[in-house]
Amino acid sequence: MIEAKGYATHSPDSPLQPYDFQRRSPGASDVQIEILYCGVCHSDLHTARNEWHNTLYPSVPGHEIVGRVVAVGTAVKGFKVGDLAGVGCMVDSCRSCPSCGEGLEQYCENGFTGTYNGPVFGGENTLGGYSDSIVVDEEFVLRISHSGNLAAVAPLLCAGITTYSPLRQWKVGPGQKVGVVGLGGLGHMAVKIAKAMGAHVVLFTTSPGKREDALRLGAAEVVVSKDPQEMNTHLNSFDFILDTVAAPHDLNAFLALLKRDCTMTLVGAPDSPHPSPDVFGLIFKRRRLAGSLIGGIAETQEMLDFCAEHGIVSEIEMIDIKDINEAYERMLRSDVKYRFVIDMASLKAA
Repeated sequence: MIEAKGYATHSPDSPLQPYDFQRRSPGASDVQIEILYCGVCHSDLHTARNEWHNTLYPSVPGHEIVGRVVAVGTAVKGFKVGDLAGVGCMVDSCRSCPSCGEGLEQYCENGFTGTYNGPVFGGENTLGGYSDSIVVDEEFVLRISHSGNLAAVAPLLCAGITTYSPLRQWKVGPGQKVGVVGLGGLGHMAVKIAKAMGAHVVLFTTSPGKREDALRLGAAEVVVSKDPQEMNTHLNSFDFILDTVAAPHDLNAFLALLKRDCTMTLVGAPDSPHPSPDVFGLIFKRRRLAGSLIGGIAETQEMLDFCAEHGIVSEIEMIDIKDINEAYERMLRSDVKYRFVIDMASLKAA
């Protein structure tokens, strides 16, 4: 076994604090990674505070991991000691169901194993990236080809793939008008990626103060969604809308902006349901309301390579691990532009 250090919470209402634990020693197919940086996802907060009512304690969150390989098993062929590597939201799946066979491990019929909080359908707990090291099967380790700014690469392992996957699935490209709802950790990545795919990107926000930032990040237009007049100018005009907001809100105003036969996809995961959309708004234009969950391992690698090619990284604020509880409170106030990333070198001091 390997001695590891991290930060954990032991109950929904207790803070994250230093925690010593053990990782398995690398097996034949395993890669051991020294974690350099770990992004802070809203899912981390939901899990730490048991807002989805499925948390296994102790909980060590973190699934936006970038680090350096320090050991490999005898059967590992794709990584060597010294390589940069990433770990995203999954560390295993059944590898035998139809979804896994198609490279869609995130939809594993038997439940993928999360980087933290264990298998989807129940099982032994897993401990995530708020730690100094992790051991992962080679099949679930990603290659990092960005040449610099590794801290800002970390959020691509969740925020990047969560937005890239639906943009690819619904074939976003040049000549399309694409809406992005919300300019947070997910939304700002969606703007950057959709722009790089060649789309005309329109950002929807409830905060007029985000207009300048959205334009800087690649949006061609910004619409304040609380303004009916601004919204009405875009009726029936969008080829695709990606809704990244992780809080319950009315979907009808955005569905009305879609052309006939076009789709709005939800990637935000609120802790209570959205109000049910109006059925007539869907059936009279044959519009579609869909959902999307992260991406498979192959698609995540594709996303990382795409982002490296286009110079895309996340907009981040670096923090020390000791400041994680304050960061959670700031995240709830949307007081971050646009992703916290933990410098794991700070774990030694903590």
